[in-house]
Amino acid sequence: MFFLMQFDARGKPMKAIFQEYFRPGIVHFMAFPETMDGKTNIEHTIKKIACDEYFEVMEITWIDDPDTRGLVKNLCGSAKINVVFGAQPVLLRNKLNLNDENPDVRKKSIETMKKCIDQAYDVAAEGISFLSGNYEEQHKQRAFDLLIESTEEICRYAKEKNSMMVELEIFDYDIDKKSLIGPTNLARDFAKKIRGKFDNFGLLVDLSHIPLVKESSAQAIVPVKDFITHIHIGNCFISDRNSPLYGDQHPPFGTPGSENDVEQLAEFLQVLLDTGFFDKKQRPIVSFEVKPLKDQDPDIVIANSKRTLNQAWLLVNEE
Repeated sequence: MFFLMQFDARGKPMKAIFQEYFRPGIVHFMAFPETMDGKTNIEHTIKKIACDEYFEVMEITWIDDPDTRGLVKNLCGSAKINVVFGAQPVLLRNKLNLNDENPDVRKKSIETMKKCIDQAYDVAAEGISFLSGNYEEQHKQRAFDLLIESTEEICRYAKEKNSMMVELEIFDYDIDKKSLIGPTNLARDFAKKIRGKFDNFGLLVDLSHIPLVKESSAQAIVPVKDFITHIHIGNCFISDRNSPLYGDQHPPFGTPGSENDVEQLAEFLQVLLDTGFFDKKQRPIVSFEVKPLKDQDPDIVIANSKRTLNQAWLLVNEE
């Protein structure tokens, strides 16, 4: 009996399971948004994910209590699940901005990022992600230069913490978060400057944000393929400005009127495959970033995400 071997776009044999290409993860604080305050329902929800063998990575954020941080480190270590720290909620909830022209705001933002790095180190996180701040179009170059200065200081500090990775997530620039970075071409220019000095820097590309920046998967990935170190997969809603879901709300895949479902995820994964993103010594992270709608059960939304990825990977293998 003979079996037909399938090959990917680079001539490599296709593997049956996506776990051979990347480590599936989940953004804990988006799946359970009540935990963003650093206090609520943290132990129970982290244990729930740690017990789910589907996931190899959990992305957490600020946790107020040092004892709880120690518990999280032990739970994740016992479960053999890797940890990543997301500083985005901390910056957003505190209205901080790493490229603010006000030096006091920028100083506080950098100090907060350093405290986040300390917390990430406490829970043995392998990396920390963040976002750029708001900007004024007429002062865009100044904001870019300030973000360079801030990021260099953050990367230097993280380098001292076991060379922890620092990853800038690309957000929308004119719809919801209105971040400086922003368009993919600007992200490429930024990454070139930082990576020239710090090898512990990378970009985080989020499928949820691609429609928000008015780009295709190829446009969002190819220009920055040499700098991408981390991926988020999720959904967004831009079809109705009057909807409470409008913007960067990360609704479940396939939500009526939303942008991303199985087909869009499959296209996104195919571009990552074609550009060699998965050809790394250590399998990179691809994490769900989805948030339950009002009155939705987070467990159902997580199950929706798993099925969406399973089905998308089948489509990739069929092509």
